[in-house]
Amino acid sequence: MPSFALNCQTHVYHRREPEKEVLYQAIADNLETFLERLRAEGHELPKYVVEEFYRYLDCGILAHGFARCACEACGQSFAVAFSCKGRAFCSSCMGRRMADTAAHLVDNVFPHVPVRQWVLSLPFEIRYRMCYDKQLISDVLAVFQRAVQGWYRNKAKELDFINVQGGSVSFIQKFGSSLNVTPHYHCLLLDGVYGFSNDSNEPFFVATPAPTDEDVKQLAETVAAKVIRLLERRGVIGEQDTYDAFSEDNPVLAGMTAASVHGMIATGDRAGLPVRRILSDPATGIRTSHLCYVSRGFSLHAARRVDADDRTGLEQLCSYVTRPPLAAGSLEKVADDKYLFKLKSPWSDGTSYLILSGHELLEKLASIVPKTYS
Repeated sequence: MPSFALNCQTHVYHRREPEKEVLYQAIADNLETFLERLRAEGHELPKYVVEEFYRYLDCGILAHGFARCACEACGQSFAVAFSCKGRAFCSSCMGRRMADTAAHLVDNVFPHVPVRQWVLSLPFEIRYRMCYDKQLISDVLAVFQRAVQGWYRNKAKELDFINVQGGSVSFIQKFGSSLNVTPHYHCLLLDGVYGFSNDSNEPFFVATPAPTDEDVKQLAETVAAKVIRLLERRGVIGEQDTYDAFSEDNPVLAGMTAASVHGMIATGDRAGLPVRRILSDPATGIRTSHLCYVSRGFSLHAARRVDADDRTGLEQLCSYVTRPPLAAGSLEKVADDKYLFKLKSPWSDGTSYLILSGHELLEKLASIVPKTYS
């Protein structure tokens, strides 16, 4: 049992009580029956998914391990439970990682220059494959990055700067705001380039003009065309018979993932049916936004920009792109085996909540567990 020193005059510790949280109770109450139902149907989830659930149930529980801490000033001691360090749905561990990552990027990575967020969402037809194909995920990101960085270099060239270099930090999110599987890219790019003069080795920053709607439109069309050619070469789309190794190795998780992509339920009493929803006020129309364009199912958004000296805004942006899938208070138990999941913002048709049974909730969570690679 490790032991650490702490000063209670400057630090106040309050133990997190995960056993009182709705998500913890939902998983604890339903996990065994959920897994048993799958086994009764001749299916099993991959080991890494099952372990993610069990580690989460151990997270923050003193009975599963803790460190003893003592105050250097008064000698008072207390126990700090071990964490699961989960990367799927543990809001505590992911929230801590979110804060640490954002602070690191602001303090040690991003210079004091403007930063723009570029978000690329993918068509429904390829989201399933993008959930598990590690190489394809990287290659599509490379296509996206080359296109946007090329746009910045061209803008710098129009300003007579030739020898330039950009910079970016990219994040891949597997989940959407409705606990659905929807892999997409968040790329934080320096909103400009660094130039290099012949007289000095010191780089200097060149702020490029802001993108226009036409720029975003052309970039979206370029990225869409190049990614589609890449997918055709790989046999992901087209007339080729594509071997689905993920489905062969993990059929039940593959079915859950495919269903989650389309907002459906894959197992249990409501298998094959859409996720139930609650509508609030009806929508007045489809919302469009500035610097956002959709081409052939690829959506590119570039409206979010942080000024050079807005370090607080930059940290908030970095936190946003590394956030956990469930925000605090987003899940509510309203009856036996009935949970409401509050959407971050209502959909265009007025949907504001999703209705999930305990098993449906676990199915959604299983689908967004990141795949581990050996």
